[in-house]
Formats: sequence, structure tokens, C-alpha cells
Amino acid sequence: MTLFRLLHVLALFWMMAGLGSVMVAVWRAWGTSDINLRATLLTEAQQNETRWLLSGLLATGLTGFAWAAAENINLVTTGWLLALELIYAVDVFIFLPLLGVGLRRVRLLALQAKKRGETSQELEDAINDRVPVVFGTLMVLTVPVMTWLAIYKPF
Repeated sequence: MTLFRLLHVLALFWMMAGLGSVMVAVWRAWGTSDINLRATLLTEAQQNETRWLLSGLLATGLTGFAWAAAENINLVTTGWLLALELIYAVDVFIFLPLLGVGLRRVRLLALQAKKRGETSQELEDAINDRVPVVFGTLMVLTVPVMTWLAIYKPF
């Protein structure tokens, strides 16, 4: 196993830990009706998104590129790798920002509500917004597809 491959596998574990820590909190938030608990769980998910998921995604991309470059794999003409790159790009440039915006909105409004000592309708609307759960779940669903492409190299 080359050094770049080892680093890439470690980065993948980092990314999966980040995705899991974010999505478990988001899914738990959607499983409860208590608005304060939902705000707390979504705030926790936002902190995990910036601490673990974002850095894990960046590390995965960098180490994957380094591994492909070290193995002299063409990033454009290798079909399975190009498909993998496109799915990764959708995750990084579409799903992750939308997930993050939804979570940061809840965190900001929860901090404002805590300072005022009361919840607002805007906070309740942000907590009930489905953007984090939808785009986070879409990120989770892309992982098996990317795994399948990397293992079986269908084209």
C-alpha cells in the first residue's frame, strides 16, 4: 500500500466520521418534537459540520488527487474516476454548502433566542426547514455510489 493510498483511506474515515456526526444529530433532531432539543441538536450538527465533515471532505479530495497523480491515473479520461470526481464535486459544491447554510441559520437564530430568552417564529421556521435533512441525506446516499465506482471501476 502506497503512502498516498494510506492517507486517502484515513481521510475517507475522517470524512465518514464527520458525515456520521452531522447526520446522526440532524436525524435525531427530526425525530423529536421538542423545539429546544431540536435547536441544540442542529447546533451540534453545525459544529460537527465545520470541525469534522468539511475538513474530512477536503482531506479526501486532496489525498485522492495525490494518490491518482502518484499512480499516473488520468483524471479526465478514466471514466469511473471522472464519474467519482463529478459526484464528489456535487457533494462539495452543492450539497455541503446547502447543508451548512441551513445549519448555520439555526445556530445563529438559536443564539439570538438564547440571548433574548425566548424563541422566535423565525427560529421555529429555521428548525422546521428541511434543507439540512434533505441535502445531508443526499450526501449520505452518494457515498455508496462513490464506493461502488472506486471498487468495481465499471467504465
